[in-house]
Amino acid sequence: MAAIKTSSARRSLLRGLTLGLLPLALVGCASLGQRDALKVTVAGLEPLQGEGLELRFLVKLRVQNPNDAAVEFDGVALELELNGKSLASGVSDQKGVVPRFGETLLEVPLTVSAFAAVRQAMGMSDAAERGEMPYTVSGKLAGGLFGSVRFSSSGKLTLPRTAAR
Repeated sequence: MAAIKTSSARRSLLRGLTLGLLPLALVGCASLGQRDALKVTVAGLEPLQGEGLELRFLVKLRVQNPNDAAVEFDGVALELELNGKSLASGVSDQKGVVPRFGETLLEVPLTVSAFAAVRQAMGMSDAAERGEMPYTVSGKLAGGLFGSVRFSSSGKLTLPRTAAR
């Protein structure tokens, strides 16, 4: 009978320890994945040769990592919205590392379909009146130990004012 009580007491103690340590383990795992967002800015834009009715550009992105750990990536996906509408998208299989508290320059080819270009041109009159056009660049750096790292950056492009008539 004493052996049964000891075995039962051990199980109870083990169960109590497990239930007590589980929240601590979950908090520890959650803090491992926490990191500040990457800061991504458009550093340049160059025209590329397109096919048929599409336009192509090479976008240069400056990616800054404000974290204490480097971000390894094995592929980049990018989406560009202009004036609240999707304009272009692109992918690249480049590999690299954004160093801890460092930055790197990425190059991603973007494709603009003729239909997206026409849709943007039709919406330009409102933006021209306001003198600015909002944009959003979003995407992800794929790979790494903890999977993909998503990013998003937005701002406003200032349009040149036309001379008064």
